[in-house]
Amino acid sequence: MAFSFGRVAALSLLALGLLAQAAPADNPISPGFPIGSQKVRGVNLGGWLVLEPWITPSLFDNTGNPDIIDEWTFGQLQDRGTATAKLTNHWNTWVTESDFAQIAAAGLNHVRIPIGFWAFDVSGGEPYIQGQLAYLQKAITWARNHGIKVIVDLHGAPGSQNGFDNSGHKVSFPQWQSSQSNIDRTNAIIKKLASMFADQSDVVTMIAPLNEPAGFDGSDILNAVRQYCNTIVLLHDAFQPLSYWNGFQTAPNWQGVAMDTHIYQMFSQAEVSRTNQQHISSACSHASDLSSFDLWTIVGEWTPAATDCAKYLNGRGVGARYDGTFAGSTRVGSCTGITGKSSSFSASYKTFLRQYWEAQTITYEKGAGWIQWTWKTEQADDWSYQAGLAGGWIPQNPTDRQYPNICG
Repeated sequence: MAFSFGRVAALSLLALGLLAQAAPADNPISPGFPIGSQKVRGVNLGGWLVLEPWITPSLFDNTGNPDIIDEWTFGQLQDRGTATAKLTNHWNTWVTESDFAQIAAAGLNHVRIPIGFWAFDVSGGEPYIQGQLAYLQKAITWARNHGIKVIVDLHGAPGSQNGFDNSGHKVSFPQWQSSQSNIDRTNAIIKKLASMFADQSDVVTMIAPLNEPAGFDGSDILNAVRQYCNTIVLLHDAFQPLSYWNGFQTAPNWQGVAMDTHIYQMFSQAEVSRTNQQHISSACSHASDLSSFDLWTIVGEWTPAATDCAKYLNGRGVGARYDGTFAGSTRVGSCTGITGKSSSFSASYKTFLRQYWEAQTITYEKGAGWIQWTWKTEQADDWSYQAGLAGGWIPQNPTDRQYPNICG
């Protein structure tokens, strides 16, 4: 079943470079960025309008309540006024126009901005605190001022589409797909986003409808995603191989559709057990799939970090597989000197970070481009583009290469 939009909503989506209905082959869209002929090179503004404990652990630690583990509990389990004040200060300070100036100076052309459904709708009685939309609007202005394009990413949906804390609500099993009401609310929010930015398609070039829906949790979610994704351009692969989506919304019957895939190498015991060279080789191995897939493919999340050592990366109060503090894991080594502040990083480790960063950017540009996760963190410098620029393992110009033949 496909969602049917009215003419106004459809035109708004098409004006954004998005898709509500199949577009005739002789009427292609004109997106605000020449995807396909110019590489997307960007960074995510993670942990700003959607909280993540590992990006800003102090926000969570300073509550003094270990049960506050995500944005849902941040609003639910402390004084409402206190929570609102903390969030407002965070929104005002974590990302400012200065960040956009730095991002532009680093030669990047895109930012991806995660936002949760609760910024628009808490009609289900959710305990979230609202106020994010004014900052999203500011971000669009700042992006325009500095020549940056924006992907607005709906990072959390009602019921949680993946159960992760980064969906806003950490739960044992996602519930988004189990209720048509959840899907309908999500659809209404996408329409709202399309309306908000219909006249700003020169800056907001893409809207992503649903971040990381947990396709690994079964066919119910995959069916819901296929139903829902008939409406929008930047489709997340739902943790399925690109081959799962072969032939889906391809030209000429559809115009301007792109696929978003996320590539990480630290969320299993096998991955954290890889050697540095194995991490690099695995990154290089994606070249064929990315270059041959039948939609433009953006690697919308990835990182030069190769371990799960960052504090709270697996959830607040949860340890790391790499050092054996994650339940059921087997220790690979010490996390000392491979996360935290870069002042603790050895020269050889920074060399590896540079090699791994180059292997990934070279490979992901076999597709339509890349958006690193994430721009900044409080203390996990191995994940931070900003820290990488300062520390030298990310070049000041993203096309500079010290290891141009690293993938052979």
